[in-house]
Amino acid sequence: MTAQPVWPALLLGCVFVTSTVTEAAQPAAAAAAARQDAPASAGGAANPVAPPATGDSNAAPLQSAPDAGAATAASSTVTYSLQQLGAQYALNLRGVDGSNTLPVGVRDDRVVTGARLNLRYAYSPALLPDLSHINVLVNDQVAASIDVPKNTSGTNLQRTITLPPYLFTANSKLRLQLIGHYTNQCEDPLHSSLWANISNDSTLSIDTQPLAQASELARLPRPFFDEHDIRRLNLPFVFAGNPDTAALEAAGAVSSWFGALATYRGAQFPVSISTVPARGNAVVIVDSAAQASLAGSPLQGPTLAVVTNPNDPNGKLLLVMGRDGKELKQAADTLVMGSQTLSGSSALITRFAELAPRKPYDAPRWLRTDRPMSLGELVDAKQLQVSGYSPDLIRINMRVPPDLFGWHAPNVPIDLHYRYTPQPYMVNSSLLFSVSDQFMKSIPLLSLERLEGGSKLRGEVLPDSSLPRQAKLDVPLEALLQPNTQLQFRYMYDYIKQGECRDIIIDNVRGAVDPESTIDLSQYPHYIAMPNLASFAQAGFPFTRMADLSGTDVVLGPNAGTPEYSTYLAVMGRMGDSTGYPARGVTVLRGQRIDAMPSDKDLLVIASGADQTWLKDWARTMPAAYDQSAQFAVSDLPGRVLGWFHANPRLDAEPRRLSLAWSGPGASAVLAGFESPKQPGRSVVMLASNQPDGLKDAVSALLDAPNSGKQPIQGSLVSIRGTEVDSLVSEHTYYVGHLGIWRGLDWWLASFGLSLAWVLKALGIIALVLIAVGLFSFLRRRQARRDAEARERLRASRQQQS
Repeated sequence: MTAQPVWPALLLGCVFVTSTVTEAAQPAAAAAAARQDAPASAGGAANPVAPPATGDSNAAPLQSAPDAGAATAASSTVTYSLQQLGAQYALNLRGVDGSNTLPVGVRDDRVVTGARLNLRYAYSPALLPDLSHINVLVNDQVAASIDVPKNTSGTNLQRTITLPPYLFTANSKLRLQLIGHYTNQCEDPLHSSLWANISNDSTLSIDTQPLAQASELARLPRPFFDEHDIRRLNLPFVFAGNPDTAALEAAGAVSSWFGALATYRGAQFPVSISTVPARGNAVVIVDSAAQASLAGSPLQGPTLAVVTNPNDPNGKLLLVMGRDGKELKQAADTLVMGSQTLSGSSALITRFAELAPRKPYDAPRWLRTDRPMSLGELVDAKQLQVSGYSPDLIRINMRVPPDLFGWHAPNVPIDLHYRYTPQPYMVNSSLLFSVSDQFMKSIPLLSLERLEGGSKLRGEVLPDSSLPRQAKLDVPLEALLQPNTQLQFRYMYDYIKQGECRDIIIDNVRGAVDPESTIDLSQYPHYIAMPNLASFAQAGFPFTRMADLSGTDVVLGPNAGTPEYSTYLAVMGRMGDSTGYPARGVTVLRGQRIDAMPSDKDLLVIASGADQTWLKDWARTMPAAYDQSAQFAVSDLPGRVLGWFHANPRLDAEPRRLSLAWSGPGASAVLAGFESPKQPGRSVVMLASNQPDGLKDAVSALLDAPNSGKQPIQGSLVSIRGTEVDSLVSEHTYYVGHLGIWRGLDWWLASFGLSLAWVLKALGIIALVLIAVGLFSFLRRRQARRDAEARERLRASRQQQS
C-alpha cells in the first residue's frame, strides 16, 4: 500500500513532527521453524551483514538479509521465582482465611499458552482435611485447590499445578489463599494452629507465543521495553557505520532513557556495527542519508521510525536517523523527551526548540533539597492505603542526593499525617515506622476512650470511620543515604476476642498515610569527601549532579570498539535509572591528551586492552593502570567491615599502603576515582580492563550494585575479577560542594580534634577573663586617680588653714 502522509501541527514542549503511516505485512512464523526466545533479552542473536562493495564504512548504507540458518522464535518459556515476583520472604498464610497476592506481568507482544506453578509448601497438622484447603487464584478466579491430608502435614512438600492460560492478562495477580479450620465446633479465627507456609523459592513458569504487532510509534517504548517484563532489559544497539562522537552521544541519550524506564531491572545494550539481530528487537542509529536503507525512503531530516526486523517478522527495529550528527541528536532528543506525542510508523521532526537548561540536583527521582517534599510526590495516593488486621507494608521508595552532609546535624524531620480506624476497649494496636527494615518508632493507635479529649474527637471521625492524627518523626540522614532506601509503615491492629462462638473476623479496619505528609532535607548542605565510588555505583554521582549529564565528558580510547561502546551505553542506562532523566547533555571525547580536554567537566574514562598508553598523561594521578602489567595500590580497606555509611567521612578513609604489579592472562577490571588533573574539585572515574571481558564483569557489578548483597563498591579503588568485587583503597583527597562559614569552620577545627562550640566557649572564657582583667585594671587606675585627687585636696586644704 502506498504510504499516506499525515500532517499534524504538533508542538508539545520541544518538537514539531510529521508522521507517515504505512502498513507492513506480518508473515506468520512456521511452527516447524520455531526457536525458543532468549529468556532475558529484548533482542536476539546477531546476523552479520556483508558491507557494501564500495564506499567508506562510515558512509555505507545499512543492509540486512535474513540468515537462512536463523529460525523465527515462535514460543518461549520464562520462569519466575516467587521472590522475583516480590515475595522477599516465605509467604505465611494464617487464620481461617489468609492470603497473599503477587503481581504477574505478561509482555504485550506475547500471549500465554500455558502456565505451571511449582509450589513448595508446608501446612499445619491441625488442619481438618475435609474443611481445609489451599487455593491458587489468578485474577481472583480459582485456578486450582490443593488438599491438605493429615499424612503429609508438617512436612515440606512440592507439587506442580497446571494453571489455565486464559486467566492470564498483561497485569495479572497470583493469589495464594488458605481456607483453614481446626475444629467442627466454635473456633478462634486467628488460632495459632491455622497456618500454611509457601516458600518463595516456588516458581511460576509461563509459556508464550508472539503476537503480531503493528510498526507504530504510538506504542513506544513497547516493544523495545515492556513494563510487564520484570527481567533485566537486554536491548541491542546497531550503529549503521563506525560511530562518531555525535552518534555516540545520541545513543547515550537513548540508552539512558531506556535505563530510566527499566529502573530496578537494570539494562544492558550489546553493540554491533552494520549488523542487524537475527531475531528480536533492536535500536538502529543512523547518522548519514547513505546508511538509511531500512527507512524505505530518502531522509529529509531528523527522523524516527519503527520497522519490522527483516530477519524476524516478530521483531521490530527502532530507527533513530539524521543526515548528520546534529539531526541525529535532534531525533534522539525527540524520542527521549516527546515519544508520547508520536504516532504512525515514522515521524519527521520539522522543528526542534531547545529546552531550558537543567539546574543542579533537580533529577526527577531525587528528593528535593530546597523545600519540604510531600510523600504524595513520591508515590501514588492509592499505595498509601491499606486494610485488614495485618495488612502489607506501606512502602515509599526514595533516593536522596549522595552528597548531603549530615555531620553534627539533626535528624531528618518527617511531618506525618495518618489515619486509622479507632477500636473500642483497651487494645495494643500500633503503627510501626521503619526505614529499609530498620525499626525507628512505634505509634500507638489508641481507642477514642484512651485519647485525650476523646469525646471531642468523635466529631473528627471521617465517613470511612477513620480518625486523622499527626506525629513528628525523625530519621538519621545516614539511614536515607543507604542504597534502596524505603520508608515503611505497618499498621498492626489488635484482634478483639468477643468470647467463645462470638469471634468473627470483620474486615472493617483501615489505615492510611496522608499524601500531604512531608519530609524535609533543606537543612543539609551539599558537601562530600571524594573520591567516593559508592556514590558513583549507587547514584552515578558526581555525574548525575546535573540530571542531563551536561557537566560530564565521557573519554574513550582512540581505538575503542564495540566492548567500550556497550560499556558506555550500559553506564548511561545506569545514570538514567538514578535520575529518571535522559542524558541529553553528555559529551563524548576520543583519547585526547589531558591538556586538550575541557577543564569545567567531570570525566568518565572507559578503556580496555593491554595497550593503554594513551592514558600515560594520567599516570601520576591514577591509583591503578593496565599497560604491560596490571598495577594496583592496596590499603587496609579489605580487612574492614564495608557497607556502613558514616556521618563523618574521615572515619571511612584508608590511604594506600602498598603498590604492586602483576602480569598474566586472566581478565580483570578496575574502577578508580581521583581528582581531575585539569581542575581542582572536578572528578574522574575510570573504568579500565586488560581485556574486553573485564568490562562486561565491571558492567555486571555496577548493575548489581543497588540490589546486591555481595561486597559493596566503595572507596577510591575497586578490583573486579569475574563476580568477585574487592574495594582496595579509600583515599579522600578532595571535597566537592560548599559548607557555610560556621559549619565549614567547625569541620576544619574537627580535623585537629577541636569543636567550634568548645573553641567559642574557650574564646568566650578568655574574653571574659580579659574583660575582667581590663575592668579591674581600669577600676584600680580610677581609684588610684581618685585617691591622688583626694590627697591633693587634703594637702591644699591644710595649706589654706596654715
